[in-house]
Amino acid sequence: MSSNHIVRYALDGLIHYGIIEDDETIARLADSPFNELRVSGARDALGSARILAPVHEPRVFGLGYNYRAHSNEVGKPVPDVPVLFMKPSTSVIGPEESIVYPDGAENVHFEGELTVVIAKRARHVPESQSLDYVLGYTCGNDISDRVVQRRESAFGCLLAGKGYDTFAPIGPAIVTGLDPANLQIITRVNGEVKQNGATADLLFSVPYLISYLSRYMTLLPGDMIMTGTPAGVGPIKVGDTIEVEIPGIGVLRNTVVAEDRSILAR
Repeated sequence: MSSNHIVRYALDGLIHYGIIEDDETIARLADSPFNELRVSGARDALGSARILAPVHEPRVFGLGYNYRAHSNEVGKPVPDVPVLFMKPSTSVIGPEESIVYPDGAENVHFEGELTVVIAKRARHVPESQSLDYVLGYTCGNDISDRVVQRRESAFGCLLAGKGYDTFAPIGPAIVTGLDPANLQIITRVNGEVKQNGATADLLFSVPYLISYLSRYMTLLPGDMIMTGTPAGVGPIKVGDTIEVEIPGIGVLRNTVVAEDRSILAR
C-alpha cells in the first residue's frame, strides 16, 4: 500500500495541511485530511514552512505498560486490560518546539511511542474493522514527571504527572498506509540511543486498542492514541535534545528548556 506524509504547517501567517512530495515541496491540500486527501494545486517550499503538531489541540489517549519489557523495568505486573489515561490538549507541541522542564520537578522522563491518528467518528468498532478508522501514524513522546506520577498512581490515577504543558510532543507527519504491527521505535537523547523497540511487541495491538476505546466512548477525527513505550525510558534535563524516530514516519525532535519563573510570578 502506498503512503502519504501529511503535515500541518505554517507559512506566511496561515496554517495549511499538505502532503510532502519530495525533499523540497509540499503539495497543499484543498481541505482538512479528515475530510478528504485532495491536493489544491498549490505547492509550497518545505524549507520555508514551519511544521506544526499534526492536529490542533487534539484529545490524546495514553497507554501505560503496553510493552512487557517496560512493565518489567518499572516493576509493574503485566496488565490484563489496557491501562488508559489522557493528556490534555495543552500538553501537545510539535516538532522543534521546546519541552518545558517544570520548576521544582525532580525526575522527568522521556517515553518514545507510536501514535495513532483517528480519521473519523468511531463507536463500538469491531476489532476486525478498527484500522478503517485510522488516518495514519506519527511519533509521540509521553513526557512524564515520575514523582507526581507515582503519587497519583498509588490511588489509581495518571493525569497531573503526564499532563504538564508541553508534555506531549507529537509529529512530524501523519503517515498513511503503514502496518502498525511492524514498526520500529528509536529514542535518542543527545544523539545516544536509549530506546530501540518494535511495535510487534505491543501487549495490546492497535486494532484492539481502537475497538476497546470505542466500546466506552466515541472517538473523534483527530483523536490521538499514544500506544505505550518500549523498555529504556530514562531521565531528561534542561539542555537535552530528545529525538523519537520511527522509520517510515520521520524524526520528532525537541529540546528541553527551563520553566520561565517570571511567568510563574504573574
